[in-house]
Amino acid sequence: MRRFFARFLVLSFALPSMLAAQRTQLPAVVPAVPATVLAPASGAPAANKPSLDGLDEFIVEQMKEWNVPGLAIAIVRDGKVVHSKGYGFRDVERKLAVTPATLFAIGSITKSFAVVTLGMLADEGKLDWDKPVREYLPSFRLYDPVASERITVRDLVSHRSGLPGHDFFMYDGGFSQKEMIERLRYLEPSQDLRTTYQYSNLLFMTAGYLAGQLAGTTWEELTRQKVLVPLGMGRTNFSVRESQKTGDFALPYQKVNEEVKEIPHVFLNFPEEGAAGIINSSVEDMSRYLLFYLNEGNDGKSQILSRNNILQMQTSMIAMPWPRYTEFGHWSYGMGLRITTYRGHKLVSHGGGLGGFSAFFSFLPAEEIGVVVLTNSENPLPTIVTHNAYDRLLGLEHVPWSQRFKDQQQKQKESAAEAEKKGYTTHKKGTRPSHDLKDYVGEYEHPGYGIVRIELEKDELRLSNNKISSPLKHFHYDLFEFAHPDEPSWKMKVGFGTNLQGEIDHLWIPLQRNLKAIAFTRRPTKGMTEKSFLQALAGDYELAGNTVTVSLKGDRLLVLTNWGSQPESELLPARGLSFTIRGLTGFT
Repeated sequence: MRRFFARFLVLSFALPSMLAAQRTQLPAVVPAVPATVLAPASGAPAANKPSLDGLDEFIVEQMKEWNVPGLAIAIVRDGKVVHSKGYGFRDVERKLAVTPATLFAIGSITKSFAVVTLGMLADEGKLDWDKPVREYLPSFRLYDPVASERITVRDLVSHRSGLPGHDFFMYDGGFSQKEMIERLRYLEPSQDLRTTYQYSNLLFMTAGYLAGQLAGTTWEELTRQKVLVPLGMGRTNFSVRESQKTGDFALPYQKVNEEVKEIPHVFLNFPEEGAAGIINSSVEDMSRYLLFYLNEGNDGKSQILSRNNILQMQTSMIAMPWPRYTEFGHWSYGMGLRITTYRGHKLVSHGGGLGGFSAFFSFLPAEEIGVVVLTNSENPLPTIVTHNAYDRLLGLEHVPWSQRFKDQQQKQKESAAEAEKKGYTTHKKGTRPSHDLKDYVGEYEHPGYGIVRIELEKDELRLSNNKISSPLKHFHYDLFEFAHPDEPSWKMKVGFGTNLQGEIDHLWIPLQRNLKAIAFTRRPTKGMTEKSFLQALAGDYELAGNTVTVSLKGDRLLVLTNWGSQPESELLPARGLSFTIRGLTGFT
């Protein structure tokens, strides 16, 4: 399940709990493939010149320590690329080396590209950061009507909407971008607007969709024309399949049963990810993107994004309550970028992590230094290498970041072992489901999350939706467990509930932290809304000595009339020949 939720999470120093794991066996040879390495800028005092002596050895050593198959790094300083190199393998089995041109998924670093394109639209007068989103997308609505009226484009790209991730909805629902945006109104918030930092891939996807709509194209094409082409980022693309056509692309790897193994691409067929994290790039291209920021929106020939907007991206919009090492100042989120200080120097950054890839993109604006590190496994090495490079370039004593991460990892292992030793569980032994398994079978629906199907196969229930199909294992009473196919070791609970007649009529799944479990209501038996079926039920019925009338209203609705002093009432299909009465709980 870690990949299911964590595939779009961002790796960063401030989140040690996300770090990946232990040493496994990799090929003994770790080649380093350099590109042209430019000399440091001339004219500076000798003491201020960058010193990257020992960085190569450090990277190779740490790749072995963290079992990372391949890594690429680019460093820029004073307007030039001073280091660009590939290490290890993009394809372990075929021993294909990483180069500066090797394409990796960059995950959530994509978000900054989304803000750049929106900033360009703002420069053209097509967008105002502080106007409500509904003025640009009339169908846009949130669960909270006040937030719907007030939320702005700036709010979308600064993680302060009040909406939690709802990532299960985004990544496993099978909806198009347009459908997801239309269903936002059914997803509950967990905080008020502009009060709390809550990471949202869903709203960044929405921001990209909005940019495409305003430009009369797709966000991807807008980004290609307005950002990639002017910056000379010719290899950067929006599709795994595009990367595969180039020949020089990294395969994703992950630790499986103590071995680093190739895994399937998570987003091979998921273009709906969009501006939240769909881009693939190389350090060769990303070095140009770093220089774009350090040149404050200038591509070397012209100002492609106004200085005002590129600086707004690097301005705090919401505080981030991250745990801190003493080397860092307070963290905050700007627009598509994170802001803090590192050892007294302002640091702007963003990480990217999804199944089989980890990346880190950052720069020190005042010092005109930037570093990008891309890898093809889930690990903390991009942040370790990045900050080691800053220590070297700033002439500071090296912080033992790798050991800190190892210590944190060991504490987590010890904590897990202690919990297992104590045998903590909420499981109640000796219980059984309240109904026959066939009574749980059916379709259950949430207006946002869509339909969940429960089927019976060989005396075992199975849960499925668009992208998931997994057996339901009985836990206790009417509570079951299922394992997500992407991470079988992670178990999620599914509970069933009854109506007043004792019939199973809903299920719930705790899909979102900080919210109550998401409830899915049982759909009527198939065919109960067909006109021919309803017509056969129309007529007069005797009820407690009185005659009541059931009649068809339109093509899909039965109504109940002439039942005492009660007004005409709608009958809602339930199961078989049973209907409930709208507005009257417990009556069928």
